[in-house]
Amino acid sequence: MTPRIRGNDYTVLEPPALGSAWTPSLRASVVIPAYGAQEKLDLTLAGLAAQTYPADLLEVIVVDNGSDPPLRLPEIRPRGTRLLVCEAPGRARARNAGLAAATGDVIHWMDSDVVPERAEVEAHMRWHHLAPYLSVTSYLRFSTAPLPDPEEVAGTDDLATLFEPAEPHAWIEDLVARSQGLTRSPRPFSIHIGGASSANVRLFERAGAMDPDMILGQDTEMGYRLAQAGAVFVPDPQARAYHLGPSMRMRDSERINRVSHALVTDRVPGYRWLRTHPSRQWKVPQVEAVVDATAGSYDEVRATVDGVLAGTVTDLAVVLTGPWDELAPEQRAPLKDPRLDLVLLRAHYAHEGRVRLAAAPPDTLSPYRLRVPPGWSPGEDGVGALLATARERELGLVSVLLAEDAEGIVTARLERTEAFARAALIAAEGENADDLVDEMFGTYWADGETLGFRPFGEAAPYLNPRAAYRARVSAQAEVERLTKEVERLRGQVAKWRDEAGRWRKSAVEFRREIGALRKQISALRRTQGQSQSQGLRGIARGLTRPFTFKKS
Repeated sequence: MTPRIRGNDYTVLEPPALGSAWTPSLRASVVIPAYGAQEKLDLTLAGLAAQTYPADLLEVIVVDNGSDPPLRLPEIRPRGTRLLVCEAPGRARARNAGLAAATGDVIHWMDSDVVPERAEVEAHMRWHHLAPYLSVTSYLRFSTAPLPDPEEVAGTDDLATLFEPAEPHAWIEDLVARSQGLTRSPRPFSIHIGGASSANVRLFERAGAMDPDMILGQDTEMGYRLAQAGAVFVPDPQARAYHLGPSMRMRDSERINRVSHALVTDRVPGYRWLRTHPSRQWKVPQVEAVVDATAGSYDEVRATVDGVLAGTVTDLAVVLTGPWDELAPEQRAPLKDPRLDLVLLRAHYAHEGRVRLAAAPPDTLSPYRLRVPPGWSPGEDGVGALLATARERELGLVSVLLAEDAEGIVTARLERTEAFARAALIAAEGENADDLVDEMFGTYWADGETLGFRPFGEAAPYLNPRAAYRARVSAQAEVERLTKEVERLRGQVAKWRDEAGRWRKSAVEFRREIGALRKQISALRRTQGQSQSQGLRGIARGLTRPFTFKKS
């Protein structure tokens, strides 16, 4: 039975030790996009020629992305190595050409300036034999050592002797360390790098090819789509390789981030902190709501769609499903048209940018899909509350009980895309997707009334979007004002504490001075008392001495 991995906790799997007696059967396709730098490509292929993974299960596809002079295959290379030419510029197009030509069960991306250690491919493939929905990433070290000869690379069991000292891939190692080995990361797809990552070909069939419009950030965007296809991401410190020289990000991180963030923000809802605008739309929305236009009247469907669009969650789109292609463009007697309600819905939402008409719910890249029955509208923050529940508890499904009677129950559903995609990958015949999602991600039932869901005719009036926006801006300003006031008061308290400390110190010193003065006074009193006593005693002696008159 295919393992059911909960969340991204791949630690439930037990891969065989490297070099142990295990029998691989999956074929690996290493895809290497390359542009120039023949001497580095020679070292990459020399490293692949020395791999411990069986040669008959390994193919290598080098894609020349318009090099001048053209690249060639060196003498030292794996037996199953092919050279393709991709004239269209861009690393994404080169990778897609290699992906289309690959025949393996697993696609292993590798850059043409990465030299793998002998067991690197084996380290990846031992994981893929355990589950068909894994994405494995190597640990890279960045070397600035002089380039050795290919013969040296192919002939050594220890690349460290050739490429050390080297720097670690710091941000990946830090991410893994902070997230308990990536098992507690909310965005494990971030670890997907094109330099040395692999995934089962079934995931690529669901996720699609690389986006050629992504001039930078394509590895992250590809990782996000693999996640929505159901992937579990595995960082393997035993899968090691050397990157020849620093990465682009190491050389110019500020400019790289500026470009990649501009492109990634539109396509990866997971990076919510990049979506700072309160109401604009993105290519891939955070939530995709689905409403069946055939399951209610025009008024009921409209109430549901408008209610979803009127909520506080604006990073959202609606798919309105129905037989739109079957509708006649014109009718001589429109009021007698049996599909008049569908005609009205099509006309009503034809120019609404957040509503799309479709025959059936398409595959989605949105991390969440909301299904709402016509005639029910969520409260102003109903969708936001559903999202908060799903995120905080890392759930795969939140079901909302709307109504219950003798005929059954009426529900809305917030589905996590990657959870249901993974369930589809592993489901055996007869297995229920909801049960699998519950096993791997968890499910939860919520009360519709608490979330503000109301049936048609009872929904609260919609807030004016501009007024709501102004209210949010005003509230944010008030929060900022109060935050500043709290900081000011904290500073004042700190000042008072310092002042109180100085007063306490002064009081202690004052007490010490009083004590010293008291001692001095006591000493003076004792001295004065002794003098007085001596004088009185002298007087007393004089008075008691016999008194005689002298004769003159």
